[in-house]
Amino acid sequence: MTVTTLDMYNILRSKIGEKEAKVLVEFVEHKVTEKFESRTDELATKKDICQLDVRIEKTKAEIIKWMFVFWAGQTGIMVGILALFLK
Repeated sequence: MTVTTLDMYNILRSKIGEKEAKVLVEFVEHKVTEKFESRTDELATKKDICQLDVRIEKTKAEIIKWMFVFWAGQTGIMVGILALFLK
């Protein structure tokens, strides 16, 4: 169930009076608009998401590259240790 501005005004007018109802409805509208506008700054655009995807792909490539470097180094060390034990 949604309450429109007019519905809210009519309900409040009968309870608290015309002038107070108008002020309250305008205040609520202002706060809702203010909150919505503050949230649009936090939303990501398609361009932001595309840039993030590119950065993620570059990071994944760097991680994979360094994983192979460390695996190769560890394998070399293990072969060296085994060679020392077998002598």
